[in-house]
Amino acid sequence: MGNAILQFLIVLLLLFMIAIPLGKYLFLAFSREKTKLDRFFSPVENFIYRVGGIKNVDETGWQKYALTLLFANATLLGISYLVLRLQTFLPLNPGKIDNMEPTLSFNTVVSFMTNTNLQHYSGESGLSILSQMIFITMMMFTSAATGLAVAMAIIRALATKGKTIGNFYRDYVRANVRVLLPLAIIVTLLLVALGVPQTLDSSTTVTTLEGKTQTLALGPVASLESIKHLGTNGGGFFGVNSAHPFENPNALSTVLEILSMWCIPAALPFAYGRMVKNRKQGWVLFGTILAIFLVLLAVVYCAEQAGNPALNKLGFSTAQGSMEGKEVRFGIPLSSLFTTVTTAATTGTVNNMHDTLTPIGGLVPLSLMMLNNVFGGEGVGFVNMLMYAILAVFLAGLMVGRTPEFLGRKIEPREMKLIVIALLVHPLIILVPSAIAFMTPLGTDAISNPGFHGISQVIYEFTSSAANNGSGFEGLGDNTPFWNISTGLVMLLGRYISIIALLAVAGSLTQKQPVPETIGTFRTDNTTFGAILLGTVLIIGALTFFPVLVLGPIAEFLSIR
Repeated sequence: MGNAILQFLIVLLLLFMIAIPLGKYLFLAFSREKTKLDRFFSPVENFIYRVGGIKNVDETGWQKYALTLLFANATLLGISYLVLRLQTFLPLNPGKIDNMEPTLSFNTVVSFMTNTNLQHYSGESGLSILSQMIFITMMMFTSAATGLAVAMAIIRALATKGKTIGNFYRDYVRANVRVLLPLAIIVTLLLVALGVPQTLDSSTTVTTLEGKTQTLALGPVASLESIKHLGTNGGGFFGVNSAHPFENPNALSTVLEILSMWCIPAALPFAYGRMVKNRKQGWVLFGTILAIFLVLLAVVYCAEQAGNPALNKLGFSTAQGSMEGKEVRFGIPLSSLFTTVTTAATTGTVNNMHDTLTPIGGLVPLSLMMLNNVFGGEGVGFVNMLMYAILAVFLAGLMVGRTPEFLGRKIEPREMKLIVIALLVHPLIILVPSAIAFMTPLGTDAISNPGFHGISQVIYEFTSSAANNGSGFEGLGDNTPFWNISTGLVMLLGRYISIIALLAVAGSLTQKQPVPETIGTFRTDNTTFGAILLGTVLIIGALTFFPVLVLGPIAEFLSIR
């Protein structure tokens, strides 16, 4: 226990050392004012605008911002689909990998465009090197940049008195040029130094200790790994993801990957505090998020360290904890931390198989994805927490009989209707498809483990899709037309309905005249508001999914005690 706590504290300390200055950097990178960064990055950005034929980067209202976002994403979807369907005829395919099947191609392009990176295929056998580079790696930048651009646009709308929220192309290019590319170069070099391959060779042949030969898949792994984690993308170059020794060789690379997928989501509250000129409020939001995270981290660690209840019941020794599906080189602490971070930040990359977690251990990643606001994915998760913050202010205002205000703007029925839509869509696109899957052999035939664990497998798949996470209970046989199409549609709805609704909220708030702060104004930068926000998340967010959790992991735990 003491060793695990020390490991957690070291990683948390490193996170603070990165997230606080990175928050300041994000503030400068997306500032409306001229900064020192412009001198270095503006020539690169202007060149991209000229090449892309973008002649106007003036700020717009939320409607044009949303339409531009949808147009850019749809264009990339079409190009990517063609790459997968024609990869046999394209260069850099030394393994002679065939074209991807149509429904799997649809699922894959939607998955990577929505920052989900759900993989119903094995990377080393399903994609050519060209597809890995110009589709997978490219999408990992563009989908992450989309989420980050939306977050900064919404924060900007809350922070300023203007009638516009920004320009999507400018935010999108800045997210790539000023944030993701520089960080990805640094992390790539660090991963190469730690032993992750970076080559255009598709494979190498080695002699084993028994004297036999074995062919090992290779490729530009380090560069994909860097943006996969920094962009909270998930997926992986190899089928077993970050459990593969070429993707994640040792404990140091594990810590680097944890910090990579955690740093930008953790930095956003600090960037927000600077942009709204209220750093205390940024700390309150960060503290609330961190409190939920630490509780769930403790739950998954204790559950895995206690061992598998079924084996305990039979009298087997589980002194080392439940090591099924985990790498010995990581152990219980780093496996538990990786599991919690990857589902909190909705990254989806895994260094252990979530299907083999104990029932209560498996409850944690499910809960984090169902909440979808504990750090969350690249920008979108923090925006979801802001949505809960506005909801908390509204509820508090109702209780004291005042018109609720957030950052000097009144919260009225229009904003609440949009927020309720975003709140309701998330459980609907999880629970309704799950029910349909249980009602048809097309869904139930994929379940590898009958009983309560099979329920968890199905719920996890749709929850991961809706939260744009991408990890899975890999016991589910999900590479079928039914699962490819259904999860593809869930990923699209989970990504774009909430983005459009929250952009609409931001646009509505920009039209309001700021209300001066008075002695009766409900403050949102103290521990009282943090407690109210925490209660709002738990009551509205967590209780929505409690019944289905009882049918899955909780019932499984009770059945094998």
